[in-house]
Amino acid sequence: MEYLFLLILVGIMAFALGSGYPVAFALPGSAIITITLAGIFGLIFEQDTSAFFVQGGPINWLTAGITNFRGIYWEVERDTLIAIPLFIFMGIMLQRSRIAEDLLITMAQLFGAVRGGLGISVVFVGALLAATTGIVGATVVAMGLISLPAMLKNKYSHGLATGTIAASGTLGQIIPPSIVLIILADQLSSAVDIADMARKRMYKEVTGNLTMPSEFGVSSTSAGDMFMGALLPGLVLVLLYMMYILVAAYLKPDLAPAVPLQGKRDKSFVVKVLLSLIPPLTLIFIVLGSIIGGIATVNQAGAIGAVGALIMAGYRLTSGKKGSFYPSIIAISSIIFIGIVTSIYTVNIRSVQTNDDVIGVVLAIIGTIGLLVAIGWSAWRAFKIEDTLNGVMLETAKTTSLVFIILLGAAMLTAAFRGFGGEEVVKDFLVGMPGGFWSQFVIVMIVIFVLGFFLDFIEIAVVVVPIVAPILLMDPGANITAVWLGVMIGLNIQTSFLTPPFGFALFYLRGVASKIVTTISMYKGVIPFISLQIFAMIIVGYAETIVNYLPTRLSLLGNSAPPPNEPKATVLHARLCF
Repeated sequence: MEYLFLLILVGIMAFALGSGYPVAFALPGSAIITITLAGIFGLIFEQDTSAFFVQGGPINWLTAGITNFRGIYWEVERDTLIAIPLFIFMGIMLQRSRIAEDLLITMAQLFGAVRGGLGISVVFVGALLAATTGIVGATVVAMGLISLPAMLKNKYSHGLATGTIAASGTLGQIIPPSIVLIILADQLSSAVDIADMARKRMYKEVTGNLTMPSEFGVSSTSAGDMFMGALLPGLVLVLLYMMYILVAAYLKPDLAPAVPLQGKRDKSFVVKVLLSLIPPLTLIFIVLGSIIGGIATVNQAGAIGAVGALIMAGYRLTSGKKGSFYPSIIAISSIIFIGIVTSIYTVNIRSVQTNDDVIGVVLAIIGTIGLLVAIGWSAWRAFKIEDTLNGVMLETAKTTSLVFIILLGAAMLTAAFRGFGGEEVVKDFLVGMPGGFWSQFVIVMIVIFVLGFFLDFIEIAVVVVPIVAPILLMDPGANITAVWLGVMIGLNIQTSFLTPPFGFALFYLRGVASKIVTTISMYKGVIPFISLQIFAMIIVGYAETIVNYLPTRLSLLGNSAPPPNEPKATVLHARLCF
C-alpha cells in the first residue's frame, strides 16, 4: 500500500510539472497532498495515521521536513548557499552595465577575420561570461542580441549560429563560479553523510567492530572542491566547441565564412581590446584565485566578485565622461596599499602592543576607508544612472528567492519520498543491476539526461541527487569521489538547457532571434553541441583525474585522491567482500 502512495506522489508531481504549474509549489504541494491522503486512509482503514508509511508517519515526516528546512538556513555546514545571491548579483550587474556587451563586440572584431572566427569569439566570450556572470538567461540573450545579427549578416549557417550561441551560453553551469555547482555541493554534502553511515553499518556487519576507521569513510565535498573539480572539464568543453567550429568551417566554408575586418587594428583598437578583456579576466583571477590560494572561502569570494562587479559597473556606466575611472583607481590603489601595510605590519587591533602595531592598524584603516569610498562612489553611480542598482537588486532578489523556494519544496518532496520507501525502491533497483557500480551509474546518468528534456537544472539537482547520490557513494567498490560524481552530474544537467522541447537556452534565444531563423533550425543546430557534451562526459568519466587533480593538489581544498587510485575504498571493499 505504501508503494501505491509513492506512485500517487510521483504522479501528482509529474502532472503538476507537465501542466505548467510553478515548480516552487508543485514539489511541496504534491508531497502535502500525498501525505494527507495517506494519513486519512490510514486513519479510516487501520485506525493509525502511520499505517501506510514505511518510515514513521505524518508526524515523523513533518519532523524530517522541519529538519531539512532548518538545515537549509541554520546548519553551519551548509552556509555555502550564502554565495548564491552574491554570484547572482555579480552576474546581473555585469550584464546590466553592458560590460558583457563590450566584450562580445570586441572579441567579434578580434577573431572575425578567421574562417569560423566569429563563432570562436562567441565561445570564447561565453566562457569568460560563464566565469563572471554564470547566468544562462542573461548570457544567451546578450549574445543573441549582439552576435546573432552579425553572424546572420555574414552568412553563417542558421543552425551553427544559434547552436553556438545557445551552447556557449550554458557554459556558466559548469565553469566556476556556478550556482549549479554550489547547489550540487550542498546536496552532495548531505548525500555523503548518508553514504558514510551506510558504510559504517556494512563495516560493522562484516567485521563486528563498532567503529570504522576514518580512512574508510566517504570524503565530503565543498563548493570550493566543486569549483576546482569543474574547472578543467569546463575548459575541455570549451576546446571541444572551438574545435568543432573550426573543423566545420574548414570542411564546409559556407557554414562559417570569414568576416572582413572593419577599421584598423591601431593603438585605439588595442586599448579597446585591453579595456574589454583585462577587467573581466582580473575579476575571474581574483575570485577563483582567492579560493585556490585558500585566501577566501566561497562566500567571501562571492562577496569579492559582487564588489568587483559593482566597481566595474561604476566606470562602465560613465564611460566617456571625465573622471569615469576615479572610483576604480581609488579601489585599486587602496587594495595595493592595504596589501603593502599588511605585509610590513601585524594588523590586529586586539594584539596592539607597540607603536609599530598602532601605525599598522591606522594605515590599514586609512586604506579600508579609501576602498569603502570607492565602493560607495561606484554604488551611487549605479543607483543614479539608469536606475541600474535598483534593477540589479530586484533581479537578484527574484532569482535567489526562486532558488531557495525550490530548495524548500524539494526538501519536503524528498522527505515524503523517503517516508513511502521510495529510496529503498531505487536502491534495490540499482543494486540489483548486473555490472556493479558502472551499470548503476550509467542508468542514473541516462535518467538525468532524459529528465533534462522536461525539467530545469535546479529541479533535477534538488530532487534526483539526494536520492541517487547516497546509493552510488556508499558502494566501496565504486572507488569514486563525491567531487567527481558532482561534476559528472553537472555536465549532464548542463544539457537540459539545450534539449528540446523545454531547453531554456533555446527559449531565451528564440525570444530575441530574428523571425527568419526557424525553431527547427535551432533544434538542429544544438544537436552537435549536445553530442559534444556527451563526449565530454565520456572523457571525464574515463579520465577521472581531470576532475580530481586540482581539488587533491591545491591547498585548503578537498583531501580525496583521484580514482582509481584511492586505496582506502579498495581496502574497505576487499574487507567487505572477504
